[in-house]
Amino acid sequence: MNTPSLSMAGQPGKRQSWLAVGAVGLATFSVVTTEMLPVGLLTSIADSLQTSTGKAGLLISLPALLAALFAPLVVLVSGGVDRRRILCGLLALLVVANIASALAPSIVWMLAARVLVGFCMGGIWAIAGGLASRLVPAQSVGLATSIIFGGVAAASVLGVPLGALMGDLLGWRWAFGGMALLSASVLIFHLAVIPPLSVSCSTTWRQFVEQFGNRRLWFGLLLTLMLVAGHFSAFTFVRPLLLSVSGIGSEWIGGLLFAYGVAGIVGNFLIGISAAQRTEASLMAVALGISITALLFLTVGGSPLSGGVILLLWGLAYGGVSVGLMSWMMKAAANAVEVATALYVAVFNIGIALGSWLGGQFVDAYGLSANLGLAGLASFVVFLLLFGIILRHKSCAKKQGPD
Repeated sequence: MNTPSLSMAGQPGKRQSWLAVGAVGLATFSVVTTEMLPVGLLTSIADSLQTSTGKAGLLISLPALLAALFAPLVVLVSGGVDRRRILCGLLALLVVANIASALAPSIVWMLAARVLVGFCMGGIWAIAGGLASRLVPAQSVGLATSIIFGGVAAASVLGVPLGALMGDLLGWRWAFGGMALLSASVLIFHLAVIPPLSVSCSTTWRQFVEQFGNRRLWFGLLLTLMLVAGHFSAFTFVRPLLLSVSGIGSEWIGGLLFAYGVAGIVGNFLIGISAAQRTEASLMAVALGISITALLFLTVGGSPLSGGVILLLWGLAYGGVSVGLMSWMMKAAANAVEVATALYVAVFNIGIALGSWLGGQFVDAYGLSANLGLAGLASFVVFLLLFGIILRHKSCAKKQGPD
């Protein structure tokens, strides 16, 4: 079985290769910003469309759940179509989705537009996630993967706050209109710099079925579910956590979350570069970092200063999750990268939805501190599992002895 392999009309130069990597990073930035845009606009959208805040919350959860469904579907349906065409087509649909959102006359129309966003998100993540190895030499894959997934971290830092600011100044419809213009610009950039990405064979259902026996891949999916669900069970309630546990004034929350995002970008590149060579150790550092931040919040996070510093550590740790886990997937299924990426995107988005829901249940039943403890425990279990894997590798190497 062969994975879809790259076939380019003429090898692109080094400059064009990195421009192409940057373009793919901008695609992930655009789709994730579009996904998260309603976070800062939820009240305005609900009031304008005459619906409840709870129903408006579907604008966040619906695309995430649909992305989990659409990621494998897009890979299967795409067949042998040039991946450049697919990315450009999905970006064009993203432009349409943002325009439809900006013009939405009702919540039903808005939800329909968000279904399209879920399709674009699942497709772009599934295709883009495995492109690093196709665009740059092997020794540069770690950095290229960091740039591609850096679009996700940058969306949290710049996209969502700027969208919320535009919504406050001009209205929420202009925020989506601005995203339509940005997505159109990214599409034009793709057409200019992305080389042809034809494939020698298409992804099939059989390839998915064959991966059911790939224990390393399924272990990676388990790690993904635990890390992402654990994180979002706590991070969904980061605002009340900072307000009530650390006593931080509401006027400081926006700036702190921006700083959290910047720390996340730093963590993304640190882990992205190291994970290419030391995947297990890099993910162990991420998992331990997240569990330690939860412990610190519970023990010494009761002041504004300590709460702010711990939040930055949290951002630094979580920033490496996406790229670290993607590195695991690429190694676990090197001969079926698109299959692994599609499954990874699906489980990642399920983790977002599941974590947010479980966090809400725990906060209502036991409070913020108990929920934070649960999140820290989930990450620590991931750390222990990875530690066990490393010990097993060392034991096997010792039994085999020197060659």
